[in-house]
Amino acid sequence: MKRNVELVVISDVHLGTYGCKAKELLRYLNSIQPRILVLNGDIIDVWQFKKSYFPKSHLKVIKKILSFATKNIEVYYVTGNHDEMFRKFADFELGNLKICNKICLTIDEKKTWIFHGDVFDASVQHSKWLAKLGGKGYDLLILINTVINWFLQKMGKEKYSFSKKIKNNVKKAVKFIGDFELTASELAIDNHYDHVICGHIHQPQIREVNNKNGFCIYMNSGDWIENLSALEYNDMKWSIFHYENHKHLLKDDDNEEILEMNHLELLKVVTNFS
Repeated sequence: MKRNVELVVISDVHLGTYGCKAKELLRYLNSIQPRILVLNGDIIDVWQFKKSYFPKSHLKVIKKILSFATKNIEVYYVTGNHDEMFRKFADFELGNLKICNKICLTIDEKKTWIFHGDVFDASVQHSKWLAKLGGKGYDLLILINTVINWFLQKMGKEKYSFSKKIKNNVKKAVKFIGDFELTASELAIDNHYDHVICGHIHQPQIREVNNKNGFCIYMNSGDWIENLSALEYNDMKWSIFHYENHKHLLKDDDNEEILEMNHLELLKVVTNFS
């Protein structure tokens, strides 16, 4: 039985990288029936795309997303920095699938501003080669972490996240996240938005931000590498979905009829974009 959800926001899936949790994401997508699906950037990691690595599980996620668009579900692909090649196709529409750099939705009379968030990242804007190098290092860290967690699970111990430990203990990382959230929120308040939703920093969050000009609700959908999280809106309420808290309730449902596209066809599409 699928859950009806009015709006779902996911980001930072990074299909095409070793750290991507495509199988878990597919289980989640198979468990829901959204009215609107927002893909808020870094869905396909074009920066690190390799023809030699794009597993079937990653392809199935793309097929699932495309199948949503054929079933009267509005699908917005908001571009991020790792899939910035798609920005030249902003405002492209194909049926219910729309590519855009940002979207503004009115949800139950609340103005909601959704964008990826890399515009705030100076390292991406001014030193792209350095950001790409950092992305490769992050991917390697996640790969090593995955191997170590496999051994930890075999020994009956809890998983451990290197990057979360770094983010939580390095003052510059903590400050960057705080500055990011505050900057997005202040811009939203100045532009009279009730909600602002970002991705990019892989930090799921829902919190109210106040300043002298007003307040807004800042939200972040997290990622599908470490946090395995999404934002959901239903019954006039926002919540963060955490896969680890619900995985026992999700069933494998890989038999749905979805759009046919083989591996080579997908590689050709992504290569042409890049």
